[in-house]
Amino acid sequence: MELFSIENLFTLMMLIFLQAVLGFDNLLYISIESQRVPADKQQFVRRTGIGLAIGLRIVLLILVVNVIEMFQEPFFSPTLGALFAAKFNVHSLIVLAGGVFIIYTAFKEISHMLSIHEVGHDHGQAQHTPGVAIAWIVAMNLVFSFDSILSAIALTDSIVVMGIAIIVSGIGMMVLADHVAEFLKRNRMYEVLGLFILLIVGIMLVGEGGHLAHMHFGEYAVEPMAKTTFYFSIAILVIVDIAQGRYQKKLSTERATSSAH
Repeated sequence: MELFSIENLFTLMMLIFLQAVLGFDNLLYISIESQRVPADKQQFVRRTGIGLAIGLRIVLLILVVNVIEMFQEPFFSPTLGALFAAKFNVHSLIVLAGGVFIIYTAFKEISHMLSIHEVGHDHGQAQHTPGVAIAWIVAMNLVFSFDSILSAIALTDSIVVMGIAIIVSGIGMMVLADHVAEFLKRNRMYEVLGLFILLIVGIMLVGEGGHLAHMHFGEYAVEPMAKTTFYFSIAILVIVDIAQGRYQKKLSTERATSSAH
């Protein structure tokens, strides 16, 4: 009955909300990655990837709870005189690797979109098999899991409460991933916006990983991007994209009117 105490129920609601907020960038990655498999397999890839990730998140949660010190203890401390210094631990390396991979993915997709001659005829894009796409979704989901799991541990010591929050947020992600993917498919103009948001996510992860590793370049320490800055940047990108789209539509109307006369 202690599980259903007011404190645990309140904590559970907080954790579900936290998982939802921290899961936005993960949701965007899942939606974009799933588009690289045949259309009839995309929903299967999204749901299977998220389903496997939920199970692995719970395993990761149990692992982190029991050996959290191993993830935080530095094991590699390279220095280059006064130019560079860092103290890498498992947590920082996972976050850094995830950030670098997302930046690479975003740049590659943006470059591909700029290189195609006709929108909608981009069959030259490298396609993934469902198995490969699912593997990448699961791997990146685990990268995004670290912050939410560590935040959850700070809020409660009940593994059951944390597990329920992971399952509920995972089910919500399954539902939302389908809607986000369909929205991007119907509104191709927002694909570039999504990729640039993904690029900012990668930069945020690299900054966070560098901060976790106490990375210094000369006198300058690598600082993490605040979540408020991240969401503010996304809001500005969305506003600029909407304004640009409306202005472009206005110019097109004016050109069409001029041509008619």
